[in-house]
Amino acid sequence: MTRNSMMAALVLSLTSGTAMGASPFPNPLPVEPIPNVLELTPKYPASWIYVQDLHFNSILDGRAAIVDVAAEHSAVKGQIPVAQFGTLLPSTTRPDIYVAETFHARLTRGERTDVITIWDKATLKPKGEIALPGGKRGQFVTLRNAFQLTNGEKWALLFNFTPASSVSVIDLDSRTILNEIDLPGCSLVYPTGERGFTSLCADGTMTSIALDAAGKVASSATSKAINDIDHDAMFMTPTMVGRTAWFATFTGSLHGIDLSGPVARDLGSFAMPQEKTAEGEWRPGGWQVISSDPAGRVYVLMNPAGKEGTHKDGGTEVWVVDPARKQRVARVPLANPAISIEVTAQASPLLVASRADGSLDVYDAASGKLQRSIAQVVHDPMTMTAAR
Repeated sequence: MTRNSMMAALVLSLTSGTAMGASPFPNPLPVEPIPNVLELTPKYPASWIYVQDLHFNSILDGRAAIVDVAAEHSAVKGQIPVAQFGTLLPSTTRPDIYVAETFHARLTRGERTDVITIWDKATLKPKGEIALPGGKRGQFVTLRNAFQLTNGEKWALLFNFTPASSVSVIDLDSRTILNEIDLPGCSLVYPTGERGFTSLCADGTMTSIALDAAGKVASSATSKAINDIDHDAMFMTPTMVGRTAWFATFTGSLHGIDLSGPVARDLGSFAMPQEKTAEGEWRPGGWQVISSDPAGRVYVLMNPAGKEGTHKDGGTEVWVVDPARKQRVARVPLANPAISIEVTAQASPLLVASRADGSLDVYDAASGKLQRSIAQVVHDPMTMTAAR
């Protein structure tokens, strides 16, 4: 066969797919319209979680990923910005996600603007914002209780820190500031009663504020000291079982506070099993160390090398506790060390453990079996919030 005839046969095989035994080419993919923007459901499934990325290497550029932790493929459904030590707050009654965040006119300097940005759950587009005067919004590594809802989710409560502490009461319907309440020596907000909140204070007490229909202070009450800050302080992010907030303590107790009435009621604490190890002892460790499932079981991220100063080090097991019986009912060894945990609101819940590299490990909460890992969802997954 001459060179020319060989080239002719090759061309024939490439065009017809029949010569020289070649297989036919598949039909080309249809041309996609541009732009082609998909929408999410405005009511997220219970297997979805929000993973807030503080983004330590570029804190101005924080964000939150929306992730279906039950999905085998395409788990990340979307992402929204959460700028400059921002805090994310999803509504459970409206198709809205609220983000309290801060901007500067020259990115890293210039006039400061604090806002609550309102994002649409379906389109992930901003649908409005509420300007926050005074440059007071508290800025720190994200804590969910810096920004909460009350009054049937009609109002938002925002913690301010300048370093004077206060709470802004914000009407989400009119998008106006109703009130600012000074809270000297107290921090964060834990929704209490029909419309009000409790704050934890530096002397170990807690102060409860009841609000009237206009957002003004109707009454206030301060408890005796319940938080042993010097010897066994509480992590400041609790998990909610009904209207009871369960806080883990640094040495391994669970402390309950009933927030159902206008004044927070101390339910006392009980110790989880105290177990020594070669490295120290089992203690809670991480950033968001506690979560709960719809049945009321509490999950605590535990560190086997616990000692003074290890409370942020993360953990390698999750202990499951029944607070009604005050007993540990299960232990879940983790495939990889974790810094935060969250449990989905499904009838058969999933336990999600976030890793320092931004990946998520997803376990069956009942059996403790690792079901999947979702690689590098974000940069720094400090806080997770289950869709409800």
